[in-house]
Amino acid sequence: MTFAVDVDQNPYLAAGETRVDAIVTVTASGDLTAPAPPSDVLEVIVIDCSGSMQGDRIRAARHAAAAAIAELRDGVAFAVIAGTHVASQVYPPSGTAVASAATRAEATTVVRFLQAGGGTGIGSWLAAAGEIAARHPGSIKHAILLTDGKNGEAPDWFAEQLRSVTGVIACDCRGVGTDWQVDELRAIASALLGTVDIVADPADLASDFRSLMGAAMGKGVADVALRLWTPRGATIRFVKQVSPAVEELTDRRAEAGPLRGDYPLGSWGAESREYHVCVEVAPGAVGDEMLAGRVTLVRSGSDEALGDQGRMRAVWTEDVALSTRISPGVAHYTGQAELAQAIQEGLAARKAGDEPTATARLGRAVALADASGNDGTARLLEKVVEVVDAPSGTVRLRKDVSAADEMTLDTRSVKTVRVRGGEG
Repeated sequence: MTFAVDVDQNPYLAAGETRVDAIVTVTASGDLTAPAPPSDVLEVIVIDCSGSMQGDRIRAARHAAAAAIAELRDGVAFAVIAGTHVASQVYPPSGTAVASAATRAEATTVVRFLQAGGGTGIGSWLAAAGEIAARHPGSIKHAILLTDGKNGEAPDWFAEQLRSVTGVIACDCRGVGTDWQVDELRAIASALLGTVDIVADPADLASDFRSLMGAAMGKGVADVALRLWTPRGATIRFVKQVSPAVEELTDRRAEAGPLRGDYPLGSWGAESREYHVCVEVAPGAVGDEMLAGRVTLVRSGSDEALGDQGRMRAVWTEDVALSTRISPGVAHYTGQAELAQAIQEGLAARKAGDEPTATARLGRAVALADASGNDGTARLLEKVVEVVDAPSGTVRLRKDVSAADEMTLDTRSVKTVRVRGGEG
């Protein structure tokens, strides 16, 4: 099982400069592309059954849960939780079931009778999933969580429950309809190394759940971490995932020995992800050269290396043409991170009634999306603003914007596109 690591950077710095930027591309290869043995996989399906799920939503949720169950590979451990103001494990009654034709059929029968009623206690749902996951050490542990509303628990209680499951289980979050809170589900997905998205039409839930579970079934290795070594005296400015979505990792560092720290990356299958690593080193003189950083993939909590190393270099030069060149990858993903921030700030200003700020920030987002070729985000922006001139970011706010369009732009603001062909 190996990871290939490729570093894209301009190593040349002017005399006295200290900042070293690199885009690190990590690709799972070899046996990592094969799914893990089913006995090493746990899936937990968490369905909101609160009172607001009445009608089409609970019917769609039943179908979605059944669709996810159908994707389970034989031998995978699984459980289903119905969430109201408390978490109720509905299948199996306790512990976990092992996926087979018989248990999939039993679970499907159970979820077809889920009923809506009660409040919304998402922290309790997460805690219940975490308790199940804690009994499966070493496994790939994944949950799908569906809700249609705002959490009703005290913020401190919810935060405590979220902390208790961080690092215990991964979780993809979906919000159905438009009455749930984007920031709330984004916080869960971010802490639990998952994704968040809106399913505005309940009829689309089943296909979305089928896709999520299919992707989860393809994971091959659990608990991967990016280990970063930096020289004595260096300062790590940030480590962030930049593809397929922007995700801040800097504050998640776990010390792993002298000059080394681990950043959790979750479970992997046949895929490639990219990370922006920025390090400050001691200033050098013309002609000096040093190793500014070394990246290795390891299993979390161990020294077991999972493939290649990537090296970040710093070379000080008096050649201005060399020292002022910006790596295409670094430039591209710096823009993609700014794009996500501009969208979120623009939408927040719009919600607050600050139209000048909203226009400026969403206009900047339009310009960044246009420049980087992020056509998907550009199309979502056009539902919120009228684009007068995309390259300059000249826009007008649309007066009548549906909640679904606004929330879709918000949830998908962090999705990025890779560097265009020929630019890397």
